[in-house]
Amino acid sequence: MLHSYTVARLTVRRLALAGAAAGVGLAVLALALRFGPAMTLALSLALPATEPWLGPLLQDPARETVVFPAHDRQITADLYRPPRPRAALLLVHGLSRAGRRQAELARLARLLARHGEIVLVPEFEGLTAFRLSGTEVEEIRAALRYLTGLSRTVGIAGFSFGAGPALIAAADFPDLGLVGSFGGYAELGDVIAYITTGVHTFGGRRYVQRQEEYNRWKLLALLVGFVDSGEDRDVLTAIAERKLANPVAGIGDLEARLGREGRVALRLVLNRQEGAVRPLLADLSPGAVRALALLSPLAVVPRLRGRLLLAHGAADDSIPFTESLRLAAAAGGRARLAILSTFHHTGPQPLRPSLRERVEDGWNLLRLADDLLRTDERVASPRG
Repeated sequence: MLHSYTVARLTVRRLALAGAAAGVGLAVLALALRFGPAMTLALSLALPATEPWLGPLLQDPARETVVFPAHDRQITADLYRPPRPRAALLLVHGLSRAGRRQAELARLARLLARHGEIVLVPEFEGLTAFRLSGTEVEEIRAALRYLTGLSRTVGIAGFSFGAGPALIAAADFPDLGLVGSFGGYAELGDVIAYITTGVHTFGGRRYVQRQEEYNRWKLLALLVGFVDSGEDRDVLTAIAERKLANPVAGIGDLEARLGREGRVALRLVLNRQEGAVRPLLADLSPGAVRALALLSPLAVVPRLRGRLLLAHGAADDSIPFTESLRLAAAAGGRARLAILSTFHHTGPQPLRPSLRERVEDGWNLLRLADDLLRTDERVASPRG
């Protein structure tokens, strides 16, 4: 996942070090005056050691565990409640075993709450199992309904594969003040093509990036939710778990137990040829094809009325940055877009970035932090 909170922490740290070396103290002071609370948030994210001396300036929020209904199940969530709330924000985690208790996500929630945001962080069981099934959208809708009962002004921010369902759910809530997608996707078919071949395109340009084999098995786990056959689902789950635990482990014994539907899904994951992606996608079951389309948020973006924030690492090896370019284009110029040149999906690139790249990324992240703290601004007028 692209964790924007991790991105903020590391990039602003780089910016601070670069700024000190270049003697730009007055520029930092100007940023502090312009961004105020956002600068405090950025400093807290960038330099954890600053929290002890920033803590007295901002009251710690209370965290409580809450439960709310969604269809036929109960959703457990962490609720961070500041002493004097001014707005509320729903955070949707990505594919993470830790779910709502992922360390950096919890830290981001706490820091936002210190600045007056009621923050709700639910546990989405499908996403903790590296799986999408479509139920996540209704669960997020239920979370938004719960949050609107606590605050008149509500926003939502989704991360990585959690951002797609978050955008789809947000389209049904026209009064949201803010909608954020951080390292998210526009169309799942394009993400599958990227993970399996490294190819991604936008605006007539074609890019190729070397892929991590680990991502193939995360993709397989994600696709299990779209397989109709219960037996094939069980076998594919076992294959994904075995490979995620040990990428060089053999799976021949499990492959032999797969039916046609399971074999098609596995061939799609193992494919490396750009030209084979679309035929393999079309060979999935009709239910799987429909599910992939329904979980692709590109079509709903024009319906989003709140301020739209998009951020993506240029070297992201799980979801290509071109997906955020697509989302921004679909928004018709209403989105705040930041493509971060110094980061991939989970943190900084191993290559040494230039001072210009550091400063540009730092500036973009300060503006994004500022936007996250302005959930309570008036909703944009509807288009058309």
